[in-house]
Amino acid sequence: MKHVNISAWWSWCVTIFLVIITIAGPARSQSNDRNSTRYTFACSAYKGMNQDYLLRNLNITLSSLRHQLSINNVSYATARSLLNGNSIWGLASCRGYVSRADCVACFDYAVVQLRSCGSATGAFIFFDDCDIRYENFNFYAESRVRGGSIQCNNGSFNQQPEFRKTTNGLLSDLRIAIPKTSNFYAASTRGLASGNITVYAIGQCNLNLSKTDCANCINLRYTALDTCLPGSSGRSMDGGCFMKYSTTPFFRQDQRTNITPLLRNGDSNKKIAIIVGVVGGVCILFVLLAFFLWRPRSKKSSIQLDKSTGSTVLLQGPTRYSYDDLRKATNNFSDQNKLGGGVFGEVYKGTLKNGDAVAVKKTVSALTRRKIHIDYELKIMCNVHHRHLIRLLGYCSKGSLLFLVYEYMDNGSLDQFLYGDKKRNLSWRQRYEIIYGTARGLAYLHEQYHVPIIHRDIKPSNILLDNELQPKIADFGMIRLLSEDKTHLSTKFPGSLESVYVAPEYAIHGQLSEKVDTYSFGIVVLEIISGKRCHNTKDEESVIQSLHLDHAWNLYDSGEHLKLLDATLDPSEYGAEEAEKIIEIALRCVQSNVSARPAMSEVAMLISDKSLYPMPTVRSTLKLSSNDTTSPV
Repeated sequence: MKHVNISAWWSWCVTIFLVIITIAGPARSQSNDRNSTRYTFACSAYKGMNQDYLLRNLNITLSSLRHQLSINNVSYATARSLLNGNSIWGLASCRGYVSRADCVACFDYAVVQLRSCGSATGAFIFFDDCDIRYENFNFYAESRVRGGSIQCNNGSFNQQPEFRKTTNGLLSDLRIAIPKTSNFYAASTRGLASGNITVYAIGQCNLNLSKTDCANCINLRYTALDTCLPGSSGRSMDGGCFMKYSTTPFFRQDQRTNITPLLRNGDSNKKIAIIVGVVGGVCILFVLLAFFLWRPRSKKSSIQLDKSTGSTVLLQGPTRYSYDDLRKATNNFSDQNKLGGGVFGEVYKGTLKNGDAVAVKKTVSALTRRKIHIDYELKIMCNVHHRHLIRLLGYCSKGSLLFLVYEYMDNGSLDQFLYGDKKRNLSWRQRYEIIYGTARGLAYLHEQYHVPIIHRDIKPSNILLDNELQPKIADFGMIRLLSEDKTHLSTKFPGSLESVYVAPEYAIHGQLSEKVDTYSFGIVVLEIISGKRCHNTKDEESVIQSLHLDHAWNLYDSGEHLKLLDATLDPSEYGAEEAEKIIEIALRCVQSNVSARPAMSEVAMLISDKSLYPMPTVRSTLKLSSNDTTSPV
């Protein structure tokens, strides 16, 4: 009984605190009506970012959020922009019962309100149907913000005690069920026994929260809504979750969630579970103690620590193939099965015993002396899962030879389609998808995988195409992992890499960063849209038969950069502004000033953002001459 009193006291404290926040508000807060729907809105009180870059960052972020919400069955989106060293993080969420069209309409109206914040570096807005927030810092893990709010309807009923009990029970069941659902959302109804009144209620957490944070957030919303009872409706929201009830239907009966299986079974089962847990824990403790006493002390733990990142190896290891299996799969590594080769080894097509086609990379490895490090790299590689990255399936080591087994791509590499055996007229849309997919794959390697990875050898022969001509980046088998400060000075520049794709600061000074891949990507984009190889040589015949970077810059400076486009392209397939934007993105990527090059996540957003026509002019003073040996910034 004492515990119940303490909980009630705490609930009233939280409620009073939230009410005070709502009344005091942040720097700017208001509640208005949009088609009889109230909303809560606030702008951040601080500034500090350059206004031009702030608005451009915000436009990119909001555009990306809207694009995601416009896709069927997508009701939650996050996006981040990065320009001039500054970022804007954004989050948008629609309630589970809202249609795609209504979700986008709610988002669009909310954006109109957010625009009134001007140069504030953050803002949030909550509607019944959606909410949006943006900030110039990563707020995704937050479950509460200063704009927590409660809004109640004071209308009540004759059956006040029954209505309070029924509604409270419904909300209590929802707070238990919501963190257990796959999408952190649930909707349910409950009728009063003594009348024809039905209570409708929903609750939702942002998907960026953990299950525990969702539960804590929803518990606070549930507690706050208690102050609205016995009012006929109430809504409570903050930066991590939303909860609402009403006697007016706001979702269909067929949109209800079956929450019964998600509810707890009662105190008796809890006690049994506690007893079983304690007994089981004691047994496990004895087993572990016996194991460690029996285990020879000389054996070392198989868990390794990567010194460059401080990350423990808690990854699934790659499949280990036998040499005989790979030899048979590739017909003894015959020339007929050879797909190609490069600086990191030769590649053969193989057919495994189960009939699966694979690509087997054979390389002479002096790295076997660093077995622990290579095992870790292999684990890193085989856990990279992205639609635009080739999957490493497994490996085999035999003496000084290391064999890497990858998924097989029937269409081969991009260079064969541009100017090789499979040369064909790729449409503008196909080229655009290849460029965009490659950018997304690199952005994943640089920023979204748990360990930052630099590829170092981006070129058309390392971009493979699947049956739908979607790109998959290959050959990061000899990748180098970045340290936490995302910079690495390499004194072992692989001179056999094709120099035209290699950033000058890496080729000349040995400085390695993600911007090395950005530079290579820019060169590849110029080749994709021109259909010509990029060469270092500079003569009239070279300009006609191939592409020289200075020639690309000269065309851009004279406003004639559309002349870079492949003459085989059908002009009706693309818009001039879209083509100019892709060219300008490519030229931004190949600037000699390292800090002026965009991050690959920014590149991906710039490519997908249809609102950026035209783009701000690239400063030609930052262009790269073939003779430029300037030290990177």
